[in-house]
Amino acid sequence: MGIRRNDRIIDFGAGTGSNACLMMRYLSAEGELVGLDISREMISQFEKACAGMSNVRIVDQRIDVPLPYEAEFDKAFISFVLHGFPQEVRRQILRNAFKALRKRGEFFILDYNEFSLEKIPIYLKIPFKLIECPYAFDFIQKDLQKILNREGFSCFERHLFLGGYIRLLKAVKT
Repeated sequence: MGIRRNDRIIDFGAGTGSNACLMMRYLSAEGELVGLDISREMISQFEKACAGMSNVRIVDQRIDVPLPYEAEFDKAFISFVLHGFPQEVRRQILRNAFKALRKRGEFFILDYNEFSLEKIPIYLKIPFKLIECPYAFDFIQKDLQKILNREGFSCFERHLFLGGYIRLLKAVKT
């Protein structure tokens, strides 16, 4: 993510704080990380994982409604959350990230890449069908880069994992 020591980072659907702890390794006392989540259990785990870190906090906040943040963050991050929403709600989350970021701010999305469920190996197809929510089936068919571009993002970078089924996508607010 190219985290700079004084970056301000917002983590959408921050969960247990595992990713926050990794990102915090790169921040100095001048940097800050704000996690957003609504699950009481996830918030509790986040607080335990990040205990003793003065420049990190978790906020009990839905990410699928308009947020109050405006041009406050250098980076936004979301990990395996976006695919769990219907498309119009995903667009609201993308708009929230865009609004929260400063000009030239970077948005990082770690989630499924686009792929055809019919063409993936059976050993991946069966678990995907068994464990994923219905919205994930729609998500893997969407051109996320094109959607992000319509929301004002550009300068994309992709990093693929697990045979190209998982992607870290970086998009810049322009």
